[in-house]
Amino acid sequence: MTRTVYVNGEYLPETEAKVSIFDRGFLFADAVYEVTSVLDGKLIDFEGHAVRLERSLNELDMQSACTKEELLGIHRKLVELNEIEEGLVYLQVSRGSDGDRDFVFPSEDTKPTLVLFTQNKPGLANSPAAQKGAKVISIDDIRWGRRDIKTVQLLYPSMGKMMAKAAGADDAWLVEDGYVTEGTSNNAYYVKDGKIITRPLSNDILHGITRKAVLRLAEEAQMTIEERLFTIDEAKEADEAFTTSASAFVMPVVEIDGAQLGDGTPGPIAKRLREIYLEEARAKAI
Repeated sequence: MTRTVYVNGEYLPETEAKVSIFDRGFLFADAVYEVTSVLDGKLIDFEGHAVRLERSLNELDMQSACTKEELLGIHRKLVELNEIEEGLVYLQVSRGSDGDRDFVFPSEDTKPTLVLFTQNKPGLANSPAAQKGAKVISIDDIRWGRRDIKTVQLLYPSMGKMMAKAAGADDAWLVEDGYVTEGTSNNAYYVKDGKIITRPLSNDILHGITRKAVLRLAEEAQMTIEERLFTIDEAKEADEAFTTSASAFVMPVVEIDGAQLGDGTPGPIAKRLREIYLEEARAKAI
């Protein structure tokens, strides 16, 4: 089935979708994005993604392409048209195009470009990868400093994924000034003696929507949480580790730079957090 996508007010077959070659998202990565998961045909954490999108736009002095209510309607219609039961809705807003290339921002009356599409992912919630656990490597973090803004500047994270693949691993954790920042597309955590350790929020990491929900659920479950900087060496000595993201929820980590964590299988805290997160996410999906 040919996907139906959304481009600037129109629902189109993906084969007919077009964006200007002068669009600033294409020329300058001058764009932000969000990815919302779909379970049972409903949207997970939509409100959080919509709020973070508005923050990203404001941080870059970029116009919003539509209201939150309109955005919700577009998401729901795409899910319906493409018959998505489990999958993702990708959204991107760029500063648009004024018909040429210039480092200077275009005039304020230039309309932003809004694009959305779905990805069908059967078995998203019951991922075999989550049952097995992920292996990660560490790499230097050489990204720009405003990682709290969810921009489409994803070349280095993509390269990090490929470095991991070449090393026989699943993902990479990024390290700056000796401390772990985050994964290539997720927030990072380790567990030691029952305590969950993760880096505090700042401009250095993405303010994960799933991160926020999982830490709240962990607190409600009376788990101990410590938000502080930590090193790869500390994480390698952990009892278990995991990552969180909108598309993988809670993903257990079983190996870091070749060091096996625990018995090499997903740990109990990661498994429990994944379970209670999915339970609540489904209950509150819209």
